[in-house]
Amino acid sequence: MTKLTKRLVESLSVDEGDKIFWDSELAGFGLRVYATGRKVYLVQYRAKGRSRRKALGKHGVLTADEARKEARLVQADVARGGDPSGERSALLRGPTIKDLSDRFLSEHVAHHCKPSTLYDYTGMFNNLINPALGHIKISEITRADIVAFHHNKRDIPYRANRAVSVLSKMLTVAEDWGIRPQNSNPATRIKKYREEEKKRYLSDDEQARLGNVLFEGLTSGDYSEYVVAAFYLLLLTGCRLREIQTLQWAFVTNTHLELPDSKTGRRRIPLPLEAREVLASLPRREGNPYVILGDSPDGYYNDLQKPWRKIRAAAKLNDVRLHDLRHTYASVAVTNGIDPFMLKEILGHKNLSTTLRYSHLADDAVQRAAGSIASRMASAIRNHDSSPPALRVVR
Repeated sequence: MTKLTKRLVESLSVDEGDKIFWDSELAGFGLRVYATGRKVYLVQYRAKGRSRRKALGKHGVLTADEARKEARLVQADVARGGDPSGERSALLRGPTIKDLSDRFLSEHVAHHCKPSTLYDYTGMFNNLINPALGHIKISEITRADIVAFHHNKRDIPYRANRAVSVLSKMLTVAEDWGIRPQNSNPATRIKKYREEEKKRYLSDDEQARLGNVLFEGLTSGDYSEYVVAAFYLLLLTGCRLREIQTLQWAFVTNTHLELPDSKTGRRRIPLPLEAREVLASLPRREGNPYVILGDSPDGYYNDLQKPWRKIRAAAKLNDVRLHDLRHTYASVAVTNGIDPFMLKEILGHKNLSTTLRYSHLADDAVQRAAGSIASRMASAIRNHDSSPPALRVVR
């Protein structure tokens, strides 16, 4: 052991392998010399009962004196309870966003969310998030990374917003698991792109056109009775597509659809006479519990979007989505004076604010009602003998 100086360091060499030369001035400070001529300063210390070494830098980049100062800083950190080498190793071994997403899906989403949510989240990670961010360590991902990701997906603003929301949820769960520090979520407060709610309602004429196409297709055999029944039930009940598509006979009573699970949990949906007649007309398949049958002997009609595209084209309703049938049900209810609180229960909305999005549709009905009342009042006033002179003049 001797003091490492510039002259000594440059004179040291080994014939094969590598060798460490220790400094006599600072215990634990040394120089590793390789047969290739490469020379690296290092510091050795004990932490948590284990001996560790940390590379400080190459000779030439650092001088011996500079490396000795770095070694003292490391030893001071160790004296305060730190473990620089161990922390770096843990960082290199640390999970990535891709690793976390796999665990998040299997241990959290699969057990706490609906199967449809698991399906959606899996697609979001596989197709959008992991290709862009999956390689980044959980401990190293920053707000700037997520802002850049969101910006790069600005051509698909709705999906970009959803992806950031899913990321935020996952990173919050990571805090609960102790993988990230508490209140360190970098995906919060990301300014989302403006989303214009898609609302499309079928007018009376459009409903008639749709009905004609449905029943003409049923008569001609272009569409199965189950397909026609599914779309008709959507209009008659205001149900969500999945609720009708996966409906089982065990859930059907004389007065209600008793769904054990839905987007908002257990639902009890009123079953009007017209809907009961549609259900009564459908043949059942032995051993198959579902109402809307497809080709599978024991399953339901799997893809109602495909026949819907043909049907809406024939009815000249190319911009109408299947979910717009539910919007149409709500619009008819509101324009006919159905109380929002009652409609909330019928539609299975979790919050009244969701139902009140349709409240503006009642304006015309309210205007007509107010006009009718005023007309009757005015008529009564004009025909009354004791009408004030001014009103007789106005008449």
